[in-house]
Amino acid sequence: MKPAVLFLCTGNSARSQMAEALLRSEAGDRFDVYSAGTDPQGINPLSVEALKEIGIEIGDQRSKHLSEYLGKIAVTYLIIVCDRADRECPTAWPGAFTRLVWPFEDPAACQGDHAERLAKFRTIRDEIRDKIKTWLADLPQEP
Repeated sequence: MKPAVLFLCTGNSARSQMAEALLRSEAGDRFDVYSAGTDPQGINPLSVEALKEIGIEIGDQRSKHLSEYLGKIAVTYLIIVCDRADRECPTAWPGAFTRLVWPFEDPAACQGDHAERLAKFRTIRDEIRDKIKTWLADLPQEP
């Protein structure tokens, strides 16, 4: 059984969705990857667009409330990707071995035209991808 990683955010529309897709792309063979939000808002189309640009399709993902997973799956790594979710989600997660907080700026809060907003999503996508790659490199290797 693969260790489970759950990315949590407020709306489960941008940061956590991108993190789920990016980790699945980078190491889906090593982890079961999920995402959820404290107040799900649906997937932001700019998240889909920013990921599609780098060859990642997320058509099978959907925005979910954290209650879909709380107490239902054993989460090896609970990774919170926004400050608000860090304040709102339970500090103790049944079955979670490691709780990490990686606060990223909310790209959905960016104002401007489509190009300006997409640029922000690209920036956050790349920051999340870099953080995931660093985290994976720092994890102990399994025997």
